[in-house]
Amino acid sequence: MKRDMDLVRKIVFAIEEHPSGWAPDLVIEGHTEQQIGHHVHLMIQAGLVEGVDDTTGDSDGPSAMATSLTWSGHEFAAAARNDTVWNKAKVLVKDKVGGIGFGLLAEVLKQQAKHAVGLV
Repeated sequence: MKRDMDLVRKIVFAIEEHPSGWAPDLVIEGHTEQQIGHHVHLMIQAGLVEGVDDTTGDSDGPSAMATSLTWSGHEFAAAARNDTVWNKAKVLVKDKVGGIGFGLLAEVLKQQAKHAVGLV
């Protein structure tokens, strides 16, 4: 399964919007439970969310359940909030390197935010 950075963004926002700070049962329109679980698994590895690995022998692939956002997850949400900045950063990264890596995308989002507020 390929990593989908738009799905990562949607998951971060869904958790951030939950009033308790705990992750809700994640249902993201247009995505299966397996896609969401796999991406949460990746997001734990990347340090965006805290969570629990719920992969079993019967699982189709690695899967996890998010419990909350980390500090880095909140930082990512802040950097990725603006749709125009998000789309520009994705296109810029994809056009320059042919794919969208998380680390590079996060750096480009930070740079775009700095430009937006006149810090660069």
